[in-house]
Amino acid sequence: MSFNRLEAGDFVVSADSITAGLWTDSEIPTISTFFTSSTQAAGASGNYYLNVFSNAATSSLEFAVTYGNQLGSGSELYNAAVDGKSYSSTIYGQYRSLVLGDENAQFVFGGVTSSDFWVISIDRNRYKESLLPGSTTLFISSSLGGIMSLTDNSNAVTSVQFNDAGRVFQLISGSAGTVFTGRNNQGYSDASGSYGWFLPDIATYILNPRALGSLPAGGGISLNPTTGSNSNGQNPRQIYEAIKGGASFTANSSETITSDYIFVRPRSSQYNYSENPSFISGSTGEVLFPSFINNPTTYITTVGLYNDTNELLAVAKLSRPLQKDFTKEALIRVKLDF
Repeated sequence: MSFNRLEAGDFVVSADSITAGLWTDSEIPTISTFFTSSTQAAGASGNYYLNVFSNAATSSLEFAVTYGNQLGSGSELYNAAVDGKSYSSTIYGQYRSLVLGDENAQFVFGGVTSSDFWVISIDRNRYKESLLPGSTTLFISSSLGGIMSLTDNSNAVTSVQFNDAGRVFQLISGSAGTVFTGRNNQGYSDASGSYGWFLPDIATYILNPRALGSLPAGGGISLNPTTGSNSNGQNPRQIYEAIKGGASFTANSSETITSDYIFVRPRSSQYNYSENPSFISGSTGEVLFPSFINNPTTYITTVGLYNDTNELLAVAKLSRPLQKDFTKEALIRVKLDF
């Protein structure tokens, strides 16, 4: 066995972005059927959120929907003697901590502050790293019969905003990252704000009820949460029915694959002899064939990568043996993905 110390110039790092379908059937970028579990909805977790599946099988969990309200409205109180402490206030506080990182901060959608919101949270098993900006097209409907298509404004911004959840994009009226023709350039009304936030790094959509409850220029929908105090407004069910009625949700996942390329260079004078029993005698150490003394030939099949304490860290197998003698040099590229 022979060793060569690798130099700094033998290492090259490359990063590639890989996109894939988001849903259970990753070959299909769009789901158009939506189901909930009556068991989950009737259980303790049903007070907080609804799980949404793309078919009747529970293995097809795609995302969850929920509703948060700063004042605790739109859901029952934990204790009738403690005002404002309800399921919706808990959801609001959880997302405020996760997204804003400040219990005094407020959600501002396109310049308009909102004290409540709906959330679409993609199941963690559906993506590896994040969602792909510009790939979302979400159709939602209302009892009035209107249907609106939402997307993010990642293709229209020159600088990206960040908060504790990572990148932040506004949800706008449009499709696949493009504002619909006929809307204003920003894709939402200044009066009601954007339709919410798209947070690709935590695979979450936060929807602004103020915008969804207003009919934008050119038509749209009217979707308002039920915010009566101390009552169960079924608001997670409301946004679920709106998504189900729209019958189309398109999005892709995105993953950055980092590759470490290591170049191994056997020089003409190196790796021409072998300790393999087919090359030398195990008992005497003599070369078995006289022609191999001055004109040896070996075949490289494996590259091992070791650290400074001679611990084997990685092994690379060549697709076929590489012939080596004093007249040949080789350049072997080893690729490590992580």
